[in-house]
Amino acid sequence: MKIGIISDSHNNLENLDRALAHLRAAGVETLVHCGDMTDPETARRLAGFRVIHATGNGDYASGEIAAVLRQLNPESSSQPVFTGQVNGRSVAVTHGHLKGKVEELAASGIFEFVFHGHTHRRRDERAGSTRVINPGALGGLRVGPRSFCLLDLDSGEAEFIELD
Repeated sequence: MKIGIISDSHNNLENLDRALAHLRAAGVETLVHCGDMTDPETARRLAGFRVIHATGNGDYASGEIAAVLRQLNPESSSQPVFTGQVNGRSVAVTHGHLKGKVEELAASGIFEFVFHGHTHRRRDERAGSTRVINPGALGGLRVGPRSFCLLDLDSGEAEFIELD
């Protein structure tokens, strides 16, 4: 099963739409948004996906974002930290602005995958038995190419797609 991992869209609807078109074409049904969606309009663009959203420091409208996501798909969630199963894999998702949370989740040994954003920098590393992935950013301050990740949970193959 392939999932899409995006982060830090910061209302950049053009980049978001480009990433979503690619993910839809790849047959993705579950989308992880690692925070800083920032606006309910962004959430509306995610129709057709089950969305796991970790609220970020820029998600001031987090209540509205959560309501839109649940309205689009009752299986979607929006919270500061998600912990659970995705296609039988143990997953944790957080934005990355909660001091020490990414490291805590990775060090716990409970999760196969920890996804986060916030830094706007791609990351794909091992912390013990846990794989830590940051897909990069779709919007906001530019610290690198705009990117997102397509992850096959069965094979572990991760593809980072640049939009620039």
